[in-house]
Amino acid sequence: MEAEEILEQVKNGSISVEEALKYFKRQPFEDMGYAKLDLHREIRSGFQEVVFCSKKPDKYLKSIYQELYKLNGEVFGTRASKHQYEIVREVLPDISYDEVSRILKLELKDKKRKGKIAVCSAGTADIPVAEEAAQTAEYFGANAERIYDAGVSGIHRLLASIDVLQEANCVVAVAGMEGALASVIGGLVSRPVIAVPTSTGYGASFNGLSALLTMINSCSNGVAVVNIDNGYGAGYIAAQINKLAI
Repeated sequence: MEAEEILEQVKNGSISVEEALKYFKRQPFEDMGYAKLDLHREIRSGFQEVVFCSKKPDKYLKSIYQELYKLNGEVFGTRASKHQYEIVREVLPDISYDEVSRILKLELKDKKRKGKIAVCSAGTADIPVAEEAAQTAEYFGANAERIYDAGVSGIHRLLASIDVLQEANCVVAVAGMEGALASVIGGLVSRPVIAVPTSTGYGASFNGLSALLTMINSCSNGVAVVNIDNGYGAGYIAAQINKLAI
């Protein structure tokens, strides 16, 4: 919960001054021994702490999810496995898992989303990274419009959605192979483009390095690049840009 929201609740009488003081007096992190949960991250950055699930021991992951949910009323994690979903579901029965994006989350009901970002993938094989970006942005309060399988080898598919691209507050362009999609979109829109290289491709793509270099060397203006397969990072930045635009 953000500090502004706490103060609004005090103002309208839904919580007492004493209850608000308890919130502000909490130490900035909770030391669980194996993890230090960042309780004040939302106050500092506007967004809650997110869990990177990969390689976390079962016992630790279960406790971290349980504690973050207790603190925030919702919890979001990336790169989770089906096994980790089963483990966390033991303590949070309503948790949801998406096998495509590998996101493990439990959101507030009736969450309000504002603004709009567009998330584009060059091919179907890039959708897992694109979905990670889209669902991250949605969790942090943005509406995400998906345009999938619209790479440059059939550019008419992308141009069919030109209105969506140009109306969005920013665009996330997810592509492997040679990574040309971001440059094309950068030449079509007046909003920031967040380029996400993926490890999709044949041998000479070097597990995404080819797409990364193409995107970094883009001749289109307004294209920024995140790390290979980093859909979460792109979705986070997109949510920040969207927040500034609304």
